[in-house]
Amino acid sequence: MGRQDPATAMPPDVAPAVGELGGYVVDETGRIVSVNDCGLKLLGLTAEDALGRDHHELLHRDAGGNMGPRALCPVMEAVLSRAAGSGESLCFLRGDGLLLPVRWTATPYPAENSSGTLVLFHPGPVEVPAAAQGTLPELDRLALLAETTTSLTSTLNEQETVDRLAHLALPRLADWMIVDLMDDGGDIRRTHVVEHHDGRLSRRPELEGPIPAVTAQSQLPLSRALRGSGASLAGPEVYQGEPDSGIAVVQHELFDATRIHSAAIAPIRGPREVLGALTLGRGDNPVPFTTRDLSLLEDITRRAGLAISNSRLYQRQRRIAETMQRHLLPRLPEVPGIELHASYLPAPDASQVGGDWYDAFTLPDDVTGLVIGDVAGHDLEAAARMAQLRNMLRALAWSEPHPPSAVRQLDRVIARATDLSTATLVLGRLARAPQAGWTWEWTNAGHPPPLLITHDGRAEYLPTTDSVLLGTGTDVTRGRGRVPLPPGSTLLLYTDGLIESRAHGTDPGLARLRRYAAATAHHSLGLLCKRLIEEVRPADNDDDVALLAVRVPAATPVKF
Repeated sequence: MGRQDPATAMPPDVAPAVGELGGYVVDETGRIVSVNDCGLKLLGLTAEDALGRDHHELLHRDAGGNMGPRALCPVMEAVLSRAAGSGESLCFLRGDGLLLPVRWTATPYPAENSSGTLVLFHPGPVEVPAAAQGTLPELDRLALLAETTTSLTSTLNEQETVDRLAHLALPRLADWMIVDLMDDGGDIRRTHVVEHHDGRLSRRPELEGPIPAVTAQSQLPLSRALRGSGASLAGPEVYQGEPDSGIAVVQHELFDATRIHSAAIAPIRGPREVLGALTLGRGDNPVPFTTRDLSLLEDITRRAGLAISNSRLYQRQRRIAETMQRHLLPRLPEVPGIELHASYLPAPDASQVGGDWYDAFTLPDDVTGLVIGDVAGHDLEAAARMAQLRNMLRALAWSEPHPPSAVRQLDRVIARATDLSTATLVLGRLARAPQAGWTWEWTNAGHPPPLLITHDGRAEYLPTTDSVLLGTGTDVTRGRGRVPLPPGSTLLLYTDGLIESRAHGTDPGLARLRRYAAATAHHSLGLLCKRLIEEVRPADNDDDVALLAVRVPAATPVKF
């Protein structure tokens, strides 16, 4: 990119006098160790630019301006074979970005303690197609745009979108990529400064961060782009004068730090607003950008803008869904003598929010009702059904003396008075007897079993018989269980998002949960739930997770 037509743009002062030849010597590794004055003049380079550089990477180009493989380069063949060679179907890339068609001759050149090759050259007859000057060849351009569309539209994560953009643009188009994005409030942040160096991409976080607001008066390239103007070219000289805004100061610092000598800047537009700006810069690449490159850059930023806009729309939907879900989940009551803690982790996909829930409430006989459940479906409609189910269950738990009877009544209500499909839940009563301590009575409707963890690190699941899904029939006999809770023990209720793997089912997750719960039983309930979500949840699970934990007090020491 960025080359000009050498047939019409070559400065007249580079033409050698008759009989003058450019020449350089390379060592066995192909690095330039010497170059004559005529060679420097023809190539538009200084000795510092040339000495020590790999001559194939620095100079050798085909008529389309592309650096071909070393194995197919005729000059490299002569160097590696240590044999004489010559040709005329080659261009050398000048320091100012022009392509210089050459006739060349290479011959072995003995040097003290080593051997090398002398390459002599002068302007030759190669014609450089106009399509190769200033932009990618048309097929490469179309391939890049197709790859950009496919790559950027296959993610709904804004950070990943920009990361992918860097891999598409560098080093194919530039050495540097800078992305400035505006948030919903109009604040601008330099989110990415990425450099391609030594074959890899690296971030420059010291150059990233918030930047000043756009002013209407600034006419410098980045300010215009952030206001939605078309793409433009820029170089360090543009920002050398008196700054007209805070952004101009930031840009001056950027060019100084990166040594970019040529940049192309374009707005990133969404369907309705400007989202930011993309800057591509060249430092190591000596070819400057030209106006022919700007149309390609705008094609890329249009695709990037659509992808970022979709990412932000998705995140807004996710925040709304998560907020709705969290507001639907209740605040836990304060129950004297016990600790209660609940955790909820939304699904990574906004469309998956909704099904999991927990509840805790005080019943008329001073018993605490505890519920964990999962409504079929993973969307906002499932969240609404969850709230409907929770409210009905609360009312039934108040009127029915035992968990199985309340769930049996709920079965009948679901079948006759709602459009709910199936659901799972555990409903239980936590009671304290004056002499016997705390007891847990529960029934299970198709849900993963509660886990009881003693204070000394033993853990066991509490199954019940007839654990049939809720809503599958009105004549189901619901079994119940009843156990005393040892002093200092923890009862854990959870949803299948904590244990279920798409590849391996639930059994490995249940075993993992039991092991980790036993190992962390001595922690506070908040830390216990946090560790279980971090360590137990399978990597391939994209469901939401709800946990409800209750801990009864430890035994009171006997005083003598």
